[in-house]
Amino acid sequence: MRVVVDFDRCTSNAVCTGIAPDVFEVRDDGYLYVLDEHPGEERRADLEEAVASCPTQAISLVEA
Repeated sequence: MRVVVDFDRCTSNAVCTGIAPDVFEVRDDGYLYVLDEHPGEERRADLEEAVASCPTQAISLVEA
């Protein structure tokens, strides 16, 4: 799977970083960064939670 963020919609509110800090990070510049675009299948549950919890619906998962 691949993590996709629509940066036009993302407000860098860091909800996703609280759920999956090994995949998402909001840096000092105030922008969200994807640390691992292709996480392992073992991360699916957390990533689905991050997708569902994103207030701007900016995160999606694409099957590789």
